[in-house]
Amino acid sequence: MVSQNKMYMYGAIGLAFAGAMLAFIGGKGILSLVGGVAAGIGGLLAVLFLKYGYILIPIITKQTKTSVFLDTTYEIPPSQDVIVTKRENTYYASAFLSIKMYESSTEKTLEENIAYNEYFERAISNMRYVTKINYLIFVEDISRKRRDLETKRAESQLRLAREKDKPEPDVLRIDRYEREVATLDHEVNKIIKGEKPMGIISYAMTSAMGVSKEAAIAQAKSQAKELITLLANALNVEVVQLTADEMLKCFEWERFFPANRIELDDEMI
Repeated sequence: MVSQNKMYMYGAIGLAFAGAMLAFIGGKGILSLVGGVAAGIGGLLAVLFLKYGYILIPIITKQTKTSVFLDTTYEIPPSQDVIVTKRENTYYASAFLSIKMYESSTEKTLEENIAYNEYFERAISNMRYVTKINYLIFVEDISRKRRDLETKRAESQLRLAREKDKPEPDVLRIDRYEREVATLDHEVNKIIKGEKPMGIISYAMTSAMGVSKEAAIAQAKSQAKELITLLANALNVEVVQLTADEMLKCFEWERFFPANRIELDDEMI
C-alpha cells in the first residue's frame, strides 16, 4: 500500500512538473508566469508532505471530511488519529502512541532499574484498559547512528540555549533538554569507544468499543489521552499520539514488521 505521505507527495511533484512544462512552453507570457508559480508551489508541497505529512494530511482530511478505507474492513476517519472496524453490531477503534525513551536499562544503576520496574508495575496497575506495548529492537548502523546522534545533540543544545535565553525560561523544558543533551553525549561517547548501539522503537496500542462509530472513536481517544499522561509520568518518557502514516505503520506492524534493517529504514523515511 502506498503511504498517504507519498501519495500526496507524488501529486505535488506532478504539479511541479506540469508547472515547469507550462513555464517552458509559455515563453514570456502569462502561461509562463502561471507555470512558474505552479512549479514552485508543487515543489514546496512535495517537501512539506515528505517531512510533515503526519501534520498536514489530518488537516486536509478534516477540512474535506475525507475518510480513508484500508480495505473493506478498516477505516481511518478524517481526524486520522484512530483506526476503526466493525464486528457484527459493535464498532472498535484503536489508537497508537509513540513512546520515546532517552535511557536504556544498561545505562542505569541497579537501584535505578529496580525503581524503574516499580514505576512500570505501578503504571500497569493504574491502567483501566487493556493496553499493548510493543518494542522493535535492532542493531544500529554505527556511522549513520553517530551522524544522527551528533545532529540531534546539536539541535538539543540549540533548543536548550534558546530556552535559557528567554526572559522567563521554562524550568521543566530546560531540565528535559539538559537530559536529552546528556543522553546524546553518552550515546556518542559509547560509539567512539567502539560499542555497537542498539536501537529501540516502542509504541503502545489501546482499543475501545462502542455501539456507534463515534462512540468507539471518542472512547479510544479518551483512553489514549489517559495513557499518555500515565506512561509519561510513571516512566519519565515522552509519549505522543500517532496520526496519519505514522499510525498506519504501527497498525501494519501488528501483522508484519520489517524483516531487516534496510526495510525498517525504508519505512521510517
